[in-house]
Amino acid sequence: MASRKPASPASRPPTTLDTELTYLKGAGPHVAQRLRALDLRRVRDLLFHLPLRYEDRREHVALARLRAGAPALVRARVVAADVRYAGRRMLRVMLDDGSGGLLLRFFHFNDAQKTNLTVGRWVQAYGDVRAGGSGLEMVHPQYRVADEAEALPAEDGLSPVYPLTTGVTQTRLRDLIARALDLAAADAELNAAIPGLEGATLAALNVIHRPRSDQDARQLLACTHPAQQRLIREELLAQQLTLRLLRSRLRERPAPVLQAAASAPRELQRVLPFMPTRAQQRVLDEVAADLVQPRPMLRLVQGDVGSGKTVIAAAALLAAARAGRQAVLVAPTELLAEQHHRTLSQWLTPLGVAPAFLANRLKKAERQAVLEGLADGRMPVAVGTHALLEETVRFAQLGLVVVDEQHRFGVQQRLALRDKGGAHTPHQLILSATPIPRTLAQSVYADLDVSVIDELPPGRTPIATVVLSNERRDEMVARIGEACASGRQAYWVCTLIEESEELDAQAAEVTAARLREELPGLRVGLVHGRLKADEKDAQMRAFQSGHTQLLVATTVIEVGVDVPRASIMVIENAERLGLAQLHQLRGRVGRGSEASQCVLLYQPPLGDNARARLETMRATTDGFVIAQRDLELRGPGELLGRRQTGEIGFKLADPVRDAPLVPALQPLADRLLAQQPQRAQQLIARWIGDPERYARV
Repeated sequence: MASRKPASPASRPPTTLDTELTYLKGAGPHVAQRLRALDLRRVRDLLFHLPLRYEDRREHVALARLRAGAPALVRARVVAADVRYAGRRMLRVMLDDGSGGLLLRFFHFNDAQKTNLTVGRWVQAYGDVRAGGSGLEMVHPQYRVADEAEALPAEDGLSPVYPLTTGVTQTRLRDLIARALDLAAADAELNAAIPGLEGATLAALNVIHRPRSDQDARQLLACTHPAQQRLIREELLAQQLTLRLLRSRLRERPAPVLQAAASAPRELQRVLPFMPTRAQQRVLDEVAADLVQPRPMLRLVQGDVGSGKTVIAAAALLAAARAGRQAVLVAPTELLAEQHHRTLSQWLTPLGVAPAFLANRLKKAERQAVLEGLADGRMPVAVGTHALLEETVRFAQLGLVVVDEQHRFGVQQRLALRDKGGAHTPHQLILSATPIPRTLAQSVYADLDVSVIDELPPGRTPIATVVLSNERRDEMVARIGEACASGRQAYWVCTLIEESEELDAQAAEVTAARLREELPGLRVGLVHGRLKADEKDAQMRAFQSGHTQLLVATTVIEVGVDVPRASIMVIENAERLGLAQLHQLRGRVGRGSEASQCVLLYQPPLGDNARARLETMRATTDGFVIAQRDLELRGPGELLGRRQTGEIGFKLADPVRDAPLVPALQPLADRLLAQQPQRAQQLIARWIGDPERYARV
């Protein structure tokens, strides 16, 4: 079938903001196809492709004033140029402006560049200045060449720097965005006021894309310009609208009424070896109230490490089974899935509900048996990894989905099970051991109700955290030997599996061998992510049973391991890990009645951020305090996971920095959806695109 040819210019309708980029002057089919990688399809999309940062090219910096480590715009004459072969082919261009010199290096160049960059010509170059072997230099700067200095003026304003894709330059993208702004001048929608937000969107976009004055420059570089603040509020509003819309659409779908939700916790209590805490009971009541409704539950349960979230999941799973529905618990790793399966089997099997297990490691016959049992309804409860999300998995009557460690999945994966319930939408219960400050939860999880287990079970003793230099490692080894000889168990956590010449972190395999030599009287185990599942399981069982006294492990034990007799943890190269991960690891001890210690060994010297992280760990065991500090130090990526923050899709707003703005925008979002739904849809399309992509598999 022949491909459709673009319409001729004479027959083509006038270009508007809704015109496909293929027909925008300066783009064409080739560039338009490239821009699809940036999710840019129509002219309007260009307006909201916002700068990552700005480059200040308003003033030439004299070469004598250059400082290493900072970008600069320079203008100088070429005084020497040659090609050298010092290990690799390189074009060297020496500049001089009368005040000093600067070397330009090009490792990738062609004959045209050699011809242009000749002695006597003037060059204007912009790039990062660095210290070289013979003075200051720039490597592969952006540059222009002319015969006269006056032909290379500085720019009037800041130069925006945009996210790029292969085959599209900054210059081309700036030109296309300028054309889009010109076409938008008369657009009624972009010039219209948005209730609750001051000023028009287009006016703010013009400032963002075309900064002109010195005041604009200063404020944009500091991210304090009113235009930035205006667009940040609008983007946060669009994000709140999107999540609320998805929530309302899910809530409109029918869900199974699980009448056993009220009695399931009492039934479960008969087999539990402990009494639920007041906080657990409160959350159990909140979940039970959701499960008896004919609309899907959408609830996030937050609880610090060891707070007892699995009890909440078990009661919900039992309620679904007693109501004649199926339920699944999805975990991000096989180790955590296996831990959940063991725990739930201990509690639910005596009640007549034996959980099935599904993971990629199962043999073909075992996997097929589970798939058939889920498809015909014989298996009411299943525990597993993301293997449960695959299309080959079918359910007879799925009524509940429990997702552990939500931040490791992402929105689309969490919603992938939405349509597996047939005519009914399954209830959704999300568990997170990564406490999220309330302001951030309001921003990121606006589609979920939030419950908090803010109380640890009785009998838990505080964990004392000590920060030690690696120079005191021998002292620590001796202490571990004494503690294990007295009947205690310990973890020794390393950050790598094998030796690395690039990193000085101790590899788990080398550390295990070394500790066996240093502590010959101890039984030392080893577990890491590259072990086969049965080997890993054997090592964990040996440690849980007490046969192994010291377990050397990588961060694979961050979640899912529960050994009450383990009361000491040593984390080598702790400065390499983020606060969230350090807190999760520390939570593997302190799960019994014996006093517990966590020792953070670091390799000096410490950077400022690493020092702040270790000091925070030493000062508090409160997961919510640690989460807030983690956000301040590292941003949302560490707490939520790169995949999750990427799917949120923020272009200008920062969910941490701008979290205080969200509460005031939430009632505005509710009013827009209720009173101006068309306006709400325009804002969603403007900033998010198609909101259904968050709910589609």
